[in-house]
Amino acid sequence: MNGKPKYKTRQRDILLDYLESVPGQHITAGDVCAHFKSCGSSIGQATVYRRLEGLVDEGVLQKYIIDSNSPACFEYVGAAAHRGAEPCFHCKCSRCGKLIHLHCEELGAIGEHLLTHHGFSLDPLRTVFYGLCAECREAQA
Repeated sequence: MNGKPKYKTRQRDILLDYLESVPGQHITAGDVCAHFKSCGSSIGQATVYRRLEGLVDEGVLQKYIIDSNSPACFEYVGAAAHRGAEPCFHCKCSRCGKLIHLHCEELGAIGEHLLTHHGFSLDPLRTVFYGLCAECREAQA
C-alpha cells in the first residue's frame, strides 16, 4: 500500500465521492456499478473494479473476502486504513446473507487466546462467524 494515487481521474473522483457517502458500509463492486447505473453515470464495470483495487492499494478502501461464494466487500476507511487498529470481525447471516462488521474487544481476546495457548495467529479481517442476524431470528420466531 503506497498511499499515493497513481492516476487522478474524473472517474476516480466520482467513485471517491460515492464511497465517502457510505462510510462504514460494506459494498460490493456490483453495488457500486448499480449505483452509478441508477444515476445515469457512464463508469464501466471494468473501470469500477480497477479503481476499487487501486483504492485498496492506496489504503483508502479495505477489502474483505468473506468466502468463495460471496463477492468481495469493500469499506471506505479514508486515508487512514484500519489495519493495525482494533480487531474487526464479521458476522454473516446464513439466511439473508447480511454481513455485519463488528468491533469487539471480547473477540480480540479470542485472538490473543488462540495465539498464546494454541500458537495460531488469527486474521480478524478474514474471520467470519456464521449464524442468524437479528431480523432473521425475529422472523423465524
